[in-house]
Amino acid sequence: MSARKLAMITFRALQLGFIALVTAHIILGFGYPWWWNLLLLPLPYVLITVVNRWGGGTPDAPRVAREPVEVGPPVTGRWSALNSPADRTPSHGVHAYGQTFAIDLVAEPEPGARPGFRVLWPLARRNRHFPAFGAPLLAVADGTVVRTDGTQRDHLSRNSLPALLYLMLVEGSVREMAGVRRIVGNHLVLDLGDGTYAMYAHVRRGSFTVREGDRVRAGQLLARCGNSGNSTEPHVHFQLMDGPDPDIARGVPFTWRGIGVPRNGEIFEAPSPTTAPA
Repeated sequence: MSARKLAMITFRALQLGFIALVTAHIILGFGYPWWWNLLLLPLPYVLITVVNRWGGGTPDAPRVAREPVEVGPPVTGRWSALNSPADRTPSHGVHAYGQTFAIDLVAEPEPGARPGFRVLWPLARRNRHFPAFGAPLLAVADGTVVRTDGTQRDHLSRNSLPALLYLMLVEGSVREMAGVRRIVGNHLVLDLGDGTYAMYAHVRRGSFTVREGDRVRAGQLLARCGNSGNSTEPHVHFQLMDGPDPDIARGVPFTWRGIGVPRNGEIFEAPSPTTAPA
């Protein structure tokens, strides 16, 4: 068992223990105010922060430096980059789940097409209001499908202040306790060869067009963009890893052929694939 997996199990056990302690205090009563138990609340989060930051006992960087792997873009059309490794690494603030060089993409077909963040209202929006929802996800290279997980629902957006706080303080903690599946949501992993794997996260439920074991060609339709897992709105989360299991894999840098790595807020146009089967 890896150091990270062991730490994650310990983290979840501490969280469950804290919940049990507070519940028992309220029901049975102890010799001190129940809210004193809140002093213990940061302990599991301190543990998981250390583990995520240090990658399960390794320095705050990939163990073996690798040159960026050139692949095709996973989308087509006009998009904007968020949480890009071109601006910082780890791009999402942690090395956990192989996210060191991950990138998020939101569809920007035209100015104003994507709903913006709201302070109070509406609290949430339906996925159909976001142009990224249902957008095709394409194979970035020839490869083999080694993992598909597509049973989780596509939830409402979290693009208001109350919804975002709920995601950060409540939903995110529950998803961490539940494990990597609930973080990345519906996802697909491709084996590209040479120890490189591509993962697409937050995929739309019921949209997979391939199964585990299928050989795919670059540009082939794999699934469609969704809003499952730990996601604020429908968007594409893409990353390369050195293994098929995001719970223990390390991130691998990438560059998209003809595009490079777009920076945060940069709008780019991904060409339509020319080799994809109809």
